[in-house]
Amino acid sequence: MTLIVQKYGGTSVGSIDKIRAVAKRVGDAREAGHEVIVVLSAMAGETDRLQDLGSSISARPAPEEMDVLLAAGEQASIALLAMALKDLGHPSRSYLAHQVGIRTDADHQRARIEQIDTSALRESLAAGVTPVVAGFQGIEGSSGRLTTLGRGGSDTTAVAVAAAVEAHECQICTDVDGVYTADPRIVADARRLDHVTFEEMFELASLGSKVLHPRSVEFAGKYAVPLRVLSSFAAGGGTLITVESESMEQPIVSGIAHARDEAKITMSGVPDVPGVASKILGPVGRAPIEVDMIVQNTGADGLTDFTFTVKRGDYARTLELVQPVCSELGARSVSGDDQIAKVSVVGVGMRSHAGVAMRVFDTLAAENINIQMISTSEIKISVVVAERYMELAVRALHAAFELDDPKD
Repeated sequence: MTLIVQKYGGTSVGSIDKIRAVAKRVGDAREAGHEVIVVLSAMAGETDRLQDLGSSISARPAPEEMDVLLAAGEQASIALLAMALKDLGHPSRSYLAHQVGIRTDADHQRARIEQIDTSALRESLAAGVTPVVAGFQGIEGSSGRLTTLGRGGSDTTAVAVAAAVEAHECQICTDVDGVYTADPRIVADARRLDHVTFEEMFELASLGSKVLHPRSVEFAGKYAVPLRVLSSFAAGGGTLITVESESMEQPIVSGIAHARDEAKITMSGVPDVPGVASKILGPVGRAPIEVDMIVQNTGADGLTDFTFTVKRGDYARTLELVQPVCSELGARSVSGDDQIAKVSVVGVGMRSHAGVAMRVFDTLAAENINIQMISTSEIKISVVVAERYMELAVRALHAAFELDDPKD
């Protein structure tokens, strides 16, 4: 008998009929001889509805009270699924965070899991009862107050539970049937990958793929929890995400990721002296605004240009923050562009193959696409291009690396 954790997202439990379908799927796994722990998100749209309620009553709602409000969405979905499972003849019990013992730090609305007490889950499994656990929420250790885990929280809950109970596999059941070589909405011949490594999936998720949240992939890699992305609505093997195996022949490139919501800020004529980057980015980091790519040009005549990217939603605020720094440093000007996109090529095979960067640059040059910024690591190359060329760049790179060919 194998122990699996199945996580279902909001679209998978978005209606009563869908919840009944999930119950049937969980029941089938039980009848096939598996022990199953289920982790659920709130029903589709419910978290946004609750968020709007909180924002409508207060311009700056207290984070700890917002956590209590937002956690209500998962409470409803787990109760409904437990009812549906019982109606199918499968003993089940719903569990909130405090009942499972999901302990977190005190960082409300973006808490991190510190510990899980598995005794209640193991007792349920031993009694033949299927636990249905609320994702996205936890309990702060010292105060006992509810916390929420922020974006991707239910995925993270599922992986953490799987690690704690030493599950054979954590299955992320969603509205897609796996991880693809590129977004099928952009590349018609994108194909589903049978497997990717934790490293590749983390890069793809961080660089724009919406299938999994980077936090959950990072957690799975840290604790070596095999992840499988499956469709909630169709049969199939999905995509297995696991450690890199020396016995596997890895393709040079596994996938192309993209992110539309990018913006860049350039400060021109900055004094080329030690500490200038800290002065520019200090106010941005304290905002807190996440900075992605950074380029500082070679200095000339004691001056340099400094460019960095942020999420498009942070563009206007970032410009406001760096204007006073520009004046303080005596820089020539500050400019920006919020019509850019990031396109990334990812693959562990890049470690052992030369010339990947040149193929990327040649491919984009052949399409007359100008590269504005470049960032690289061992297994990825990211470029910033004008947003209007993003889809062309994705399709061209997908073809250049022959990702539509199953032999890769």
